[in-house]
Amino acid sequence: MTVTVPGPTLGVVGGGQLGRMLAEAASPLGVDVVVLDPTPNCPASRVADQIVGAFDDPDAMAELAARADALTFEIELADPDLLDELAAKEDIQVHPSPDALRTIEDKLIQKDTFGKAGIPIPPFHRVDEADDLHAALDEFGAVMLKARTGGYDGRGNVPVTSPDEVEDALDAVGGPAMAESFVEFERELSVIGIRGTDDIRTFPVGENVHEDEILYETIVPARTSDAVTEEADRVAREVLSHLPGRGVFGIELFETSDGDVLVNEVAPRPHNSGHWTIEGALSSQFEQHVRAVLGWPLGATDRRSPTVMANILGTVDSSREAHLGGLDAPLSESGVSLHWYGKDEVRPLRKMGHLTAVSEDDADIESLLERARTLRDGVEFQ
Repeated sequence: MTVTVPGPTLGVVGGGQLGRMLAEAASPLGVDVVVLDPTPNCPASRVADQIVGAFDDPDAMAELAARADALTFEIELADPDLLDELAAKEDIQVHPSPDALRTIEDKLIQKDTFGKAGIPIPPFHRVDEADDLHAALDEFGAVMLKARTGGYDGRGNVPVTSPDEVEDALDAVGGPAMAESFVEFERELSVIGIRGTDDIRTFPVGENVHEDEILYETIVPARTSDAVTEEADRVAREVLSHLPGRGVFGIELFETSDGDVLVNEVAPRPHNSGHWTIEGALSSQFEQHVRAVLGWPLGATDRRSPTVMANILGTVDSSREAHLGGLDAPLSESGVSLHWYGKDEVRPLRKMGHLTAVSEDDADIESLLERARTLRDGVEFQ
């Protein structure tokens, strides 16, 4: 393969913050980006061309393929069947493979695939009706009921601890589901992995702090043992070996109280827990995704410094026009970077941006975390 610049055009299904950061990373490589998104003036439209259309609109998808040299997606709502059709009809490569999307977009199929491959996962139970959920409660004691498709940031997930909660939980999920045994974990971890043309690379293991199942912070290096980080990396590479196609995958993990590592969920795209790589690693997850999808050589994944990423969430009671204030402190701090996603409307707990703080001292990770939290908590929606 010969790489030249100006380079090709990358078509992206989805134009949210991930599409925006993909386009920002693609530009220095000489790669243009066009996104497909149903929301006019989506976040990525500030830095890329946009086609306004639904993710399952054949005409809009055909236009995207006609304008691009390769296709990828930044949201699991992309239609794998339509992607396969476009790949054949337009003779265009799609990465990660639509087969990887089929495996991952349905949480039951995802867990079943990994379980059969011997990858460590929490025990789970298929739920089609109330009797299935009662059986899961009998077996596991308490479960997290998860919608098989469409859930993210805590949406579609309902804890169930007693038979009295079964009917309400099923109504809340509103469709096919799976019940997963609660895991007694010490911490949540993640690995951002990349499948290239002939190699697999991983970024250093991150530690994730969630509240209400929404990611608040990612801490790198993770505050755990070398043995656990080595096992997390090994498990992540095993996951990647069972997912076809090139690109970045976000792999969320549990570290149990016994020091075991279990796979929670996998995303076939750049992931919120990998945003730290923009300032904290030699190359970002977004640059790596562009390289991988195009079949270009991958970049280095080494950590530059200790890094904390803190999400800026919608601290409002109801939706309104987005105006963020209190930015003097983070913009004045050395080693702190602000990322604003360009969303016009702020909603309760909606991801609106993030702050990244870096340090030169590995031993100072606690104070770095406190610094990032203080700066993040000082911004406010006006």
